Amino acid sequence: MITREKALEIINAKLTTKNLISHCLATEATMRALAKHFGEDADKWGLIGLMHDADWDVTRNNIDKHTHETVKWLREAGETDETVLQAILSHNFAHNGQNPPVNNMEWSLYCCDELTGFIVAVALILPEKKLALVEVKSILKRFPQKAFAAGVHRPQIELCEEKLGIKLEDFVTLTLNAMKEIAPSSGL
Repeated sequence: MITREKALEIINAKLTTKNLISHCLATEATMRALAKHFGEDADKWGLIGLMHDADWDVTRNNIDKHTHETVKWLREAGETDETVLQAILSHNFAHNGQNPPVNNMEWSLYCCDELTGFIVAVALILPEKKLALVEVKSILKRFPQKAFAAGVHRPQIELCEEKLGIKLEDFVTLTLNAMKEIAPSSGL
C-alpha cells in the first residue's frame, strides 16, 4: 500500500480547491474512525477516504469516469492492493452503476462521503463557522430539511443502518467526532 505522504502528494498535485482537499481529509478521518469501529486496518481505510475524490477536478464534467483516473494514478504510484482500488471505484457506484459496494469498507465510504459534506454545511451556518461548535442534535435537526444542503443525497447516508448496522445518530456522532479531531487542518 502506498504511504499517506505519497497519497497527499497526489491530492495536492491534482486538486485545486482547499474545500475539496478538506473534504478528502474529513473523509479520511471518518474512514479511520469507521475502521476502528469495525476492528479493521485504519491506515488502509484512511487511504481510501483520502483518495476517493482525487480526480474530481478532471472528471466533474464526465461523472462516469470519476474514480477511474484516481485508480490509474494510484497504480502509477505503485498501489497494488486491489481492495483499496476496488473501494475507491465503488464510491462512484451511484453515478455509473459499476462496482457496487459489497463490504463494510466500501459501504462505509459510500455512506460517509455525503455526511462529511452535510456536517460542513451545518458548521458553515454558525456565526463562528467552527466544527467544534456543531452538535449531533443540530445535524439531526437539519437532516430532514430538504432545502438545507439540498445537494446532499440523504438516502446514501441513511444506508449506514441497513448496510453497516450503525444507527444514523451513532453514524453522525462517529463522523462528527472524527471530523472535529482534524478540524484545525481543514480550517473549520
